[in-house]
Amino acid sequence: MPASYAYLGPEGTFTEVALRTLPESATRELIPMVSVPATLDAVRSGEVEAAFVPIENSVEGGITTTLDELVAGSPLMIYREVLLSITFALLVRPGTKLSEIKTVTAHPAAQSQIRNWMKVNLPDVVWESSASNADGARLVQEGRYDAAFAGEFAAARYGLTALETGIHDAENAQTRFVLVGRPARPAAPTGADKTSVVIWQRDDHPGGLRDLLGEFAVRGVNLMLLQSRPTGQGIGNYCFAIDAEGHISDRKVAEALMGLRRICLKVRYLGSYPRADIGVEDVRAPLPGTSDEEFVTAADWVARCQDGRF
Repeated sequence: MPASYAYLGPEGTFTEVALRTLPESATRELIPMVSVPATLDAVRSGEVEAAFVPIENSVEGGITTTLDELVAGSPLMIYREVLLSITFALLVRPGTKLSEIKTVTAHPAAQSQIRNWMKVNLPDVVWESSASNADGARLVQEGRYDAAFAGEFAAARYGLTALETGIHDAENAQTRFVLVGRPARPAAPTGADKTSVVIWQRDDHPGGLRDLLGEFAVRGVNLMLLQSRPTGQGIGNYCFAIDAEGHISDRKVAEALMGLRRICLKVRYLGSYPRADIGVEDVRAPLPGTSDEEFVTAADWVARCQDGRF
């Protein structure tokens, strides 16, 4: 397997900056790709060891392109996550004034994070989406647009000037990125983990979503993300992407997944991996009756009853 990671490029994206925070990135060749699908397909084809892509931001929620790619195609698995604080700069060719900007570009996910700033400062500018924020900077360099919203660090890479910096509509905005590879045995639990799955209902019926969520609730498993995505099979047909606290080796998480597997049409396991937002010391105490020890004790009691030793 080549010692390389693919990431959403070109060079100068927030994705590249987040990827370089991983210690193992220093020992891999980092290969920029033109899109999220191309990045993940490089893993599926065996071209690279792993892929690094954005999956969620704190302003608009899940990155739908990434979620849809993980839902479809041959299975992939998440191994790591990284959180990166995001602020934008307005990048222009040297000498460009704010009043001269008529067109601007960036990745679609950026628009929700700078929309209000644009209303105040660039109310009449035409917005066009680009494959990534850094690609938008490249298009400005080529003269196709007047300005791009990207990381300030991308200015030097593309010979641009940061006309405005520190642009954001929401304080403390963050984007979550994930390292994705082919399916394998999950890493050992750290005590501060997250488990991701996608689930499909057997049919649409009253209380259907409640039944799915109940598999987690009755076992004391907290959910961190719940997002519906269309299946492509008609209006009203959705699957659900879920992030849950805990590791698949935790008894309550394993039992919740077994419950889903019984009642759902399909369950796709996307991995159990360390959380980037908190450490072990910050993990909340389990609700009464939901610790691993209590699950083991209950299972032992049932076994004794079955043996007539109650």
